[in-house]
Amino acid sequence: MKQAKLTVLFLLINFGGLAFGSWLMNNGPMTEWYADLNKAPWSPPGWVFGFAWTTIMVCFSFYLGILFTKNYNFKLTFIYFIQFVLNVSWNYIFFNQHLILLGLLAIVLLTALLFFYFFKLSNKRENYKYLLLPYMIWLCIATSLNLYILIHN
Repeated sequence: MKQAKLTVLFLLINFGGLAFGSWLMNNGPMTEWYADLNKAPWSPPGWVFGFAWTTIMVCFSFYLGILFTKNYNFKLTFIYFIQFVLNVSWNYIFFNQHLILLGLLAIVLLTALLFFYFFKLSNKRENYKYLLLPYMIWLCIATSLNLYILIHN
């Protein structure tokens, strides 16, 4: 029961973070600035982002519900907070402020933190850590897109 309550709590927080990050973008993907950027040839169509982030946050919330039930400590809360801030702030940094290099730094740190979750914070004998794979894969793609924009603009 505790795990279910934690999962619901993380679903609310994570989807709230997505909504807040979207608001911070200030229509970023629809702006002239973004439309005029030289984007990577492998950039997915817009609808993929919504589908991907929904899948990611559902999987990540279930993962966190399990992780916090099994291993709760202050360190986990702090690491989650850093992940949340990096995830939400990237939208503001990149789309609102147009700070491509700082956005790249934020997304690289976020990606490293997700790999830390996977390799250091998850129980090595249980498969729940594989719920992180959609997030990790997406962050690798998003990092490559951010890097491409930095190099080619």
